[in-house]
Amino acid sequence: MAQILRALQRVDDQVHRSVRERFGDKRSVDVSKALSWTGEHAAGWLALGVAGAIVDSDRRGNWLRATAAVAGAHVASMAIKRVVRRPRPNGPGMEPLVKTAGKHSFPSSHATSSAAAVVAFAPLLPAATIAPVAGAVCFSRLVVGVHYMSDVVGGAALGAAVAAAGRSWITKGQRADG
Repeated sequence: MAQILRALQRVDDQVHRSVRERFGDKRSVDVSKALSWTGEHAAGWLALGVAGAIVDSDRRGNWLRATAAVAGAHVASMAIKRVVRRPRPNGPGMEPLVKTAGKHSFPSSHATSSAAAVVAFAPLLPAATIAPVAGAVCFSRLVVGVHYMSDVVGGAALGAAVAAAGRSWITKGQRADG
């Protein structure tokens, strides 16, 4: 197991350096900082869910349940971070470009809530409208240097799984035609 973890860390380090080299320009960093800020504590996704509940009164309950699923996924990621306690990337020339709410890296809570949003809001919005933004939020965490790729992949898997587990609850009472 230790050998597998060392190999994973080598890949994570290589991806981390590569992303920072290729996307370290001011424009990419500025966009990534904005996406990271919007994703902090799942705020952007929670705001989307509340806005959907306000605007789409026929499916208000579905919107609120989907929003709760996103929040639940975020809480799950924070709990796992406290158990795993993986330090964030930080080394010479690889310092984080944004401040973070905590010092632990795995899983990425931004990736968790973003993937949860894609799955939870899928019955309410076309996936093509939300998936690219969610992907950009996930990638932004690599650009600003606060997560390894495995943190993002693990977080996305967690978020998708939590939202998928709640899918029947989210869509409760929703007509098949939307």
